[in-house]
Amino acid sequence: MDVVEIIQTTLSYLLITIAGIFVIVNPLTTAFAFVSLTTQMPETQRRKIAFKSTKISTSLFFIFALLGSVIFQLFGITLAAFRIAGGIILFGIAMGMISSRNGKEEEVTHKPGGEIADDISVIPLAIPFISGPGSIATVMILTSEAPTIYHTLIVFLAVLVTTVSCYYSMVYSKVIVKYLGESGKQIITKVFGLILAVIAVQFVVNGIANTLVDFALVEIPGMEPGPGFETE
Repeated sequence: MDVVEIIQTTLSYLLITIAGIFVIVNPLTTAFAFVSLTTQMPETQRRKIAFKSTKISTSLFFIFALLGSVIFQLFGITLAAFRIAGGIILFGIAMGMISSRNGKEEEVTHKPGGEIADDISVIPLAIPFISGPGSIATVMILTSEAPTIYHTLIVFLAVLVTTVSCYYSMVYSKVIVKYLGESGKQIITKVFGLILAVIAVQFVVNGIANTLVDFALVEIPGMEPGPGFETE
């Protein structure tokens, strides 16, 4: 493989990885939720909240990405099982994005009298808007099946690209909401939902294929038993 092919393969993997994480996190819906939570706050406080939620969510992604293989071994989970379960979860989220009339901001809770719940940078912004179960599962799957350390680093880069995008979408959320409007947001959410559904189905297909290989039911060139599977 020459240098050009290596660059093309790396860029292709980077784009696929960014798409997988970016679509499930969906910074635009986070921006709409952020606006509804911080309408009455001064700009300096809004930026502090955006930065803190981005920092927390990025840390969570990195922790689960690094501990993915340890979790597999500790609980005896196979990569195939995690792929299938993660794909089902993502597919459910995708269907919600496609069929829902309202975005994530409906889940936001307020205190009586219109006061915002304490420390919104942690809950609900960092968890679950940015780093929810589906996005964490996606990162764990991508790092677990990364063929080389370089591909693992690409996953970390994709996480950074996505969380930084979330930060700027929150900082400039008022502008985004003004120009997109509710209709624009719904269109983008549904398109992201469709892309996510395709990614989810691919996770399930890969998981089923990996299960067949794990139990030696079929032989697929280039595919070996996944992490967590033990042969007798």
